[in-house]
Amino acid sequence: MNITKRAGALLCCLIMVFILAAAQAEDGFSTSYTYTYDYWEDVQESPDAYRVATVIDSMTLGLEKLENVRINKAQSLYVRDQFIYVCDTNNHRILEIERKGNAFSLRRVIKEMTGSRVNTFSTPYDVFVDPDYNIYVADYGNQRVAMMDKNLKWIRDYTKPADATFDQSLNFLPKKIVVDVAGRVYALCQNVNKGLVKYEADGTFSGFIGANTVSISMGEYIWKRYFQTKEQRAQTESFVPTEYENIYIDPEGFIYATNIVFSEYDLKYDNAKPIRRLNSLGSDILIKNDRFPPIGDLFWVEQGAEASGPSKFVDITVMQNDIYVALDRTRGRLFGYDSQGVLLWAFGTKGNVEGAFTGAVSLEHMGYDLLVLDQLENSITVFQTTEYGQTIYDATETYLDGKYEESADLWRNVMKMNANYPLAFRGIGRAVLRQDRYEEAMDYFKLAHDRENYGRAFKLYRKEWVEGNIWWILLLVAVLLIVPLCVGRVKKMKGEVTAHELRKIHK
Repeated sequence: MNITKRAGALLCCLIMVFILAAAQAEDGFSTSYTYTYDYWEDVQESPDAYRVATVIDSMTLGLEKLENVRINKAQSLYVRDQFIYVCDTNNHRILEIERKGNAFSLRRVIKEMTGSRVNTFSTPYDVFVDPDYNIYVADYGNQRVAMMDKNLKWIRDYTKPADATFDQSLNFLPKKIVVDVAGRVYALCQNVNKGLVKYEADGTFSGFIGANTVSISMGEYIWKRYFQTKEQRAQTESFVPTEYENIYIDPEGFIYATNIVFSEYDLKYDNAKPIRRLNSLGSDILIKNDRFPPIGDLFWVEQGAEASGPSKFVDITVMQNDIYVALDRTRGRLFGYDSQGVLLWAFGTKGNVEGAFTGAVSLEHMGYDLLVLDQLENSITVFQTTEYGQTIYDATETYLDGKYEESADLWRNVMKMNANYPLAFRGIGRAVLRQDRYEEAMDYFKLAHDRENYGRAFKLYRKEWVEGNIWWILLLVAVLLIVPLCVGRVKKMKGEVTAHELRKIHK
C-alpha cells in the first residue's frame, strides 16, 4: 500500500514538472531573478517583469550562409521603427535587421557608401539613424562621424575640429553619437574630457557640452598639493573630469549620459551621478525623488574580479513614458527607473545561458521590448514584458495620460501580483491624490513610506479640512474670544454692583 502511494505521489510530481516545463516553453524563458529594494533597502524578490523572447545571432540571421562571416565583437545597436542597426565592429560593417512580428531577418549588410573619399568603415563603434533614415556612423578607425542617406550615398563627414579648444595633439576617436531633431550631432570621443563634442547640422563645430565633473576629498587635495613632489604629482592621476561611458537622446531631446569612473563612497551621497540627464546647457536635470539615487545595486557582494564593486552602467535607453533602463556591466543586470528615479525592477545575471550575459555592451528598446547586445556571445537577446511588467507600464502611462482612476485600478492589479511592491502603494496614492482624495492618498503614501508625497497630501488635506470647517472654526474662535470677554464683563459689573451696595451700607 505504501509503495502504491509513493508511486502515485511520484507520478503526480512528474506530471507537475511536465506541466510547468510546458508552460515555461510556451510562455518563454523566465528570468527568475527579478527584485527590487524595500524601504529598509533590503532586497525584495518580485515576479519577473521580463522574459526572454528570442536570441538573434549569426546563425539565425543566416550570415554564415550568406558571407561565411560571423558577427565579431559588435559594440553597439540602434533601433529605428522596426529596424535594428548593429555595429559589427571587428568586421567593419553595419547590419540592418528587420523585425516582422516576432521574426527577425537580415535586410542588408552595409559595408560601404558611395560618393565619399573613404567609402568603407574602420572599426565602427556606434550608429544612429534619424527619422528620415539618414545613417550616422561613429567611424572610429577613420577618425570621423560619417553621414549617409538611406540609399547609402555619402552626405558629409564630421571630423576633428580645427579649433583651439580641441587639443590638436589628440586623434579624433568618436565612440558614441546621438543626433537631435535639428540635426545637431553630439559625439562622445575617447580621450576628450571636456564633454560631448557638438556639431551643427551643416558640420560646423560649435563647442563642448556637459563636461563631466570630478569630486576629490580634501585629504586627497592636501596630500597632493603639499606633501608630494613635482615628480610624484606628475605620476599620479590628475584631478580632471573623466569622459562619459555612453549617451542616449530621449524623445524630448535631452541627452542621458552614463559614467563609470567615480568613487564608491560618492554613490549614495549622489556625488558620483552614474546617470545624468543633460539639458541644452549641459546641466544635469535628472529627477531623483527616491530615498537613494539611481545607482543600480545598493549593496554588492564580491564575486571575483569580474563581478566586484558597484554597478557600472555601460548603456542606457529611454522610453516614451520617461521610464529609463540602464545596463550594468558588473553583473549583467538591467535596472528600470520611472521618471522620478524610483526603481521599478532589476533583473539579470552573468553567464552563458539564455537570459544571462558574458559581455553585455549595448541596450536598446523596441516598444516595451528590451534588446541587449553581448559582444562576447555575438548575440542580441530580446526580452518581452510579462503580464506583471506590462501592468506596471500601463499603470504608469494611464497616470501620465490623466486617467487617474484607471491608473489606480491597474496599480491594484500590480499589488495582487506582488503585495510587497511599495511603488504600487505610491502609484495608487498619486492617482487618488489627483482625484482630491487626500486622506486616502495619505494612507497609501504611509504604506509606501513616501514622506514627501505624504507631506504634500497632508497639506492639501489640511487645507481642504479648514475650508470645509471654516464656519465652525470661526464660531469656535469667536466663542473663545467673546466668552472670556463676556465673563470678564459680567464679573466687572458684578464687582461694581457689590461695591455700590457696600458703599450704601457704610453710609
